[in-house]
Amino acid sequence: MTTMTDTSNAARFREFKMPDVGEGLTEAEILKWYVQPGDTVTDGQVVCEVETAKAAVELPIPFDGVVHELRFPEGTTVDVGQVIIAVDVAPGSGDAAPAAAPAPVAQPEPEPEAPKGRQPVLVGYGVAESSTKRRARKGTVASVPAAAAAIQGEMNGHGAVVPESRPLAKPPVRKLAKDLGIDLATVVPTGEGGIITREDVHAAAKPVPAQAPAPIAAAPVAAEAAPEAPAPAVVTTVGARETRIPVKGVRKAIAQAMVGSAFTAPHVTEFVTVDVTRTMKLVAELKEDKDMAGVRVNPLLIIAKALLVAIKRNPEVNAAWDEANQEIVQKHYVNLGIAAATPRGLIVPNIKDAHEQTLPQLAASLGELVSTAREGKTSPAAMAGGTVTITNVGVFGVDTGTPILNPGESAILAVGAIKLQPWVHKGKVKPRQVTTLALSFDHRLVDGELGSKVLADVAAILEQPKRLITWA
Repeated sequence: MTTMTDTSNAARFREFKMPDVGEGLTEAEILKWYVQPGDTVTDGQVVCEVETAKAAVELPIPFDGVVHELRFPEGTTVDVGQVIIAVDVAPGSGDAAPAAAPAPVAQPEPEPEAPKGRQPVLVGYGVAESSTKRRARKGTVASVPAAAAAIQGEMNGHGAVVPESRPLAKPPVRKLAKDLGIDLATVVPTGEGGIITREDVHAAAKPVPAQAPAPIAAAPVAAEAAPEAPAPAVVTTVGARETRIPVKGVRKAIAQAMVGSAFTAPHVTEFVTVDVTRTMKLVAELKEDKDMAGVRVNPLLIIAKALLVAIKRNPEVNAAWDEANQEIVQKHYVNLGIAAATPRGLIVPNIKDAHEQTLPQLAASLGELVSTAREGKTSPAAMAGGTVTITNVGVFGVDTGTPILNPGESAILAVGAIKLQPWVHKGKVKPRQVTTLALSFDHRLVDGELGSKVLADVAAILEQPKRLITWA
């Protein structure tokens, strides 16, 4: 009897596991569920958005059916390979329910027969009373706070049962609440239809909590004693003087990559200040060119093209250090990385085979890369395989910097702010558009002479943009 029921469950319910959406990534955080238990899904439909160490990615379900169970709540970090959702691929064919992955081993009860009602039965464990409830009742043991579940998920890498009801709020508002450590369940909505607005979150953040959050070890006990007490799962505020934010996702990846790069590759940074007045004039002319219609033309476009020409003239700089095989790997292609600041942190997507693109094509690629990054839709594949990078710190009004290499790359060019400064031009001091460039490179494979040539070539092109033609 048990064997038949188990076989029926396996045939009826299909489980979708957290996939490896990047290159060897081991975990991802569930940012948002787009479906709830009882919703119908189709093959290829996006069911959730997750954040890996590289980017935010939407996950499609690979089969049709009705959502039976969400195994983890939003905000939980889940290991690759763990089941995150169970789908009933044959709804209406029976009352059996699949066993939840994180269910603890309990003292088994006698095998009950499936009841005739709609309540599902977990074979060997009795009636799973909460598995079909769409909303948990207040005051019952089943209504574990979402915050406590998320804290538990942070402790062991997998969370508890997904919250049965969730406040109405748009993703940007949810992120704001997450950053401020506000439990949306405690926020009074003022938006139309009971939707929580940004103003509601800010209003909820003004008063300082009188009590500090309970220690993690005591979270389950506190949850049972006071089920309605919120406990921030992501941001912990200690009084009004400190805020502790767990390091995870993109920020964790950035930290690990920067530490690894800084203490593995011996960095050398060189600087040059250059008159870019002619480059700025070229930018103005290209904006009026019909061949550049529909694409964004800015100084970064010319700087990117200048770096590509400099690499073509000095191909040895486009390489990587293979520590395992003790080899220098020279790349005969350029995947040009562009450092982009996003709400989730710094990411470096790259333009594949940028060396083969014309100026209009490069402009289109830059525009698409920036817009995708701002929307938080950059895929892990778009950030893999970079060879050199440009970081434009000038947009923040900064003159220059000493950039850290993106792991696996040999050079990174920092571009400072372009400012009107007094400059000696044709023997006279005149106001000119001036900027400072900084090139950091891996001294294991790039000697000072080679690095200096690359930086000097970029500067020479920006000073005389016609070299884009003569040198290319």
